[in-house]
Amino acid sequence: MTTDLRGWIGGSAILASMCCLPSVIWVLFAGSSAIVAADQLSNNLYYSWVRWALYAASLLMLSYGLILFFRSKGICTLDDVSRERRRVINTTLATFTISILFYLVWNYVVLEVAGIAVGLPWEDSAFWN
Repeated sequence: MTTDLRGWIGGSAILASMCCLPSVIWVLFAGSSAIVAADQLSNNLYYSWVRWALYAASLLMLSYGLILFFRSKGICTLDDVSRERRRVINTTLATFTISILFYLVWNYVVLEVAGIAVGLPWEDSAFWN
């Protein structure tokens, strides 16, 4: 079992951005013939309950990763958590902060630029406009 949180952080951020990532990949593989359908797919996923379900799944994934991380460090019971309270709180806050920042950069910068580059009509709704 790994004691590294980087995979859990990256995985949760990518899972949270699954409303936009499939559209970019679809246009990359299918070409310009899939632009309209891929744009509609991303709109349907982003502006519906699916986005919040992906956020919840990402939160659960990150929480599970933190539980595994703390158990590998010997913090297994609530008494251990109360003894190591500062370490648990600091690690948890840092992990969630880094995950949110990674999600924001990945979803609203990298995927936005990649989507515009492959021809998706996202330029009007980009955060820099």
